[in-house]
Amino acid sequence: QVRLVESGGGSVQAGGSLRLSCVASGYTHSHNMCMAWFRQAPGKEREGVAAIDSDGSAAYADSVKGRFTISQDIANNTLYLQMNSLQPEDTAMYFCAELPGSAAVAMQHPSWYSDVGHWGQGTQVTVSS
Repeated sequence: QVRLVESGGGSVQAGGSLRLSCVASGYTHSHNMCMAWFRQAPGKEREGVAAIDSDGSAAYADSVKGRFTISQDIANNTLYLQMNSLQPEDTAMYFCAELPGSAAVAMQHPSWYSDVGHWGQGTQVTVSS
């Protein structure tokens, strides 16, 4: 059973930075799976933010390219999301997920993954102007 626990959320002013972490247990690092960050703002659908394959290949949503960086520490089963130049529109609950398939597909078709994979409980990020 895969269990994902996110941390690192908080409140920052626009232009600030946060680093989210997701510790995974029961994770197999399968080549057929990827790890991803999604987010959901109040009243909006869940959207993909970034994803990474077991070989380190990463994919990003256009809205965060150049500002966010996804990385992983396989030895410690930890996924990270470094978020720089945060803007109020980045305010959302951020979720960590283990998903079937590649990082590129996860970011191209995030709506495919609403009911598949394993998900954490989320960590809140609030950016004030």
